[in-house]
Amino acid sequence: MELILCDVTPGQVEMERDVAPLIRLLRPGLGRAEFFAFAAEGHDQGLVFTAAYDPRGRCLGVAAHRVLATSRGRLLVLEDLVTEPDARSTGVGARLLAELEERARRAGCVRIELDSGVSNHGAHRFYHARRMSIVALHFAHEL
Repeated sequence: MELILCDVTPGQVEMERDVAPLIRLLRPGLGRAEFFAFAAEGHDQGLVFTAAYDPRGRCLGVAAHRVLATSRGRLLVLEDLVTEPDARSTGVGARLLAELEERARRAGCVRIELDSGVSNHGAHRFYHARRMSIVALHFAHEL
């Protein structure tokens, strides 16, 4: 499938029309106002939203990512990766992930890291199929 990838920033019409609905599919507890506050603050901290469009201009997927310098080396951290439900298993997620791998290499990153919810088995299969390994447990404490 031919895809056009482009970065979308807060304030662009595509953020509200295309990116927000997909991210909110993945994060249903994130209200409209909360999404836009998160997107603006995240963008100020280096968060990039890369959207995948089909040739007709329909947004089929979004990846939210940033490059971080850490004690483990320079990382491309994949915050969110979501595909439109009726476009899943068509190569959209794989194409976005391949684009992020290219960007990570150009940015001097040693790897891509992401968290995936423990019950998101479809995502786990997707990441394992792309030779990603489980290398840590992510712990959280609600405040």
